[in-house]
Amino acid sequence: MSKKVIISIIILMSAALIGLSVIQFLWIRKSLALKEKTFDDRIFITLNMAKEKLLENLQEDIKILGLEKKISTQDERRREQLEYELKKNKMLSDSNLLETIEISHIVDLDNFIRKELKHNQGIDLTYEYGIYSNRTKSFLIRDGHFVVEFGNSKSSSTIKTQDGLESTPYSLPLFEDVSATEPGYLKLYFPKRTRYLWQNLIPIVLSSILFTALVLFCFSYTVYIVFKQKKISEIKNDFINNMTHEFKTPIATISLASDSIGNASIISSPDKIKRFLSIIKAENKRMLDQVEKVLQMAQIDKKEITIKPAKIDINELVENVAENSALKVQSRGGSLEINLLAKYAQIQADQTHLSNIVANLIDNAEKYTKETPHIIVETQDDKDGIKIIVKDNGIGMSKDSQKHIFEKFYRVHTGNLHDVKGFGLGLSYVKAISEAHGGRVFVKSELGKGSTFTVFIPFKPKFS
Repeated sequence: MSKKVIISIIILMSAALIGLSVIQFLWIRKSLALKEKTFDDRIFITLNMAKEKLLENLQEDIKILGLEKKISTQDERRREQLEYELKKNKMLSDSNLLETIEISHIVDLDNFIRKELKHNQGIDLTYEYGIYSNRTKSFLIRDGHFVVEFGNSKSSSTIKTQDGLESTPYSLPLFEDVSATEPGYLKLYFPKRTRYLWQNLIPIVLSSILFTALVLFCFSYTVYIVFKQKKISEIKNDFINNMTHEFKTPIATISLASDSIGNASIISSPDKIKRFLSIIKAENKRMLDQVEKVLQMAQIDKKEITIKPAKIDINELVENVAENSALKVQSRGGSLEINLLAKYAQIQADQTHLSNIVANLIDNAEKYTKETPHIIVETQDDKDGIKIIVKDNGIGMSKDSQKHIFEKFYRVHTGNLHDVKGFGLGLSYVKAISEAHGGRVFVKSELGKGSTFTVFIPFKPKFS
């Protein structure tokens, strides 16, 4: 799959996720708006019912006082007559209409609002209510208490009017049928209205966020896997190319040597035959070594690697491996310095694998040095084990390369240096064997200033 196709899929999936998120947001907002409308309708029904209840109570007062006429908006003549009688008896007027409401009516109103909200409208929510006077520009009654003075009488409460009740949208005019002006308003306020409206939507919102996040995670993980697989595919192709190159040279050499042996002038010369046979043997061993590396990594992947621990001297092992590798370094005019600083060099380890670790590190140090190689191999004591350190003056590595060098088949980009051979298995093998001994491997490097690899092997390894 090409990079363009992958990017196109990512863009389409991202657009789909954004579209779904927008649709969910609009749906939630619409649900909230519908819930708000339903809530508002129920509150205004309650206000109208409370208003009617208050009017009924006032009508009862009128009957008790001998005023038989009732308040009616449908009969204009009767309404005018009642208004006249009310004013004539100086019982009610535009200025004191609200002030005639008795405390008993307020208690009834409070109970009625609570009952109507809870039982008939299904709203069990803390509320505040009050009767607001246009004449005094303040609340006369609030939550069952008189909150202003009437004449020489004192208010029964000094409750301070709050902005919430004064600015509430749930307001209904009172006594517009018996007064030339609207003397006041019945108001309801719900401090926890927003929480009440959201309480049923919150589980839906949280579920929506959760599932959207889950889809986003799966999408992101899929993209990660796609890019990882693409990278693995590229590494695989590089590995095949490198392996083909590594095998092509010895095969060609063996083929040429075999053809040469068949030549009449060579057959008659035993020395030349021995020379060509030694070349064939060396190239054959080279191919076997490469195959062995691949097989070792396959065993490591399957966790089938076999560790044969034995008591060995690290100083002695490092010295032997370094001396065998020194010829290759010296052939380039370089030097290989050996510093055996470990005083406690006896450990339990697999001699073959540990030798391969040291050989791989020295081989890498030599291969990734453009100029004359100067390599230092050291052993050092550690409180829990021994350190094997390999330093070089090579091309070094970037921070990004250092994160990946221990991955299988990964090879550091060498710029114009094209003669670096190998499968990219050496350092992954070093890491696997170190960890199999219960140890670790570290690297410090800087571009153009060389690299330092440190392998730590504990005295008492826990073999995996």
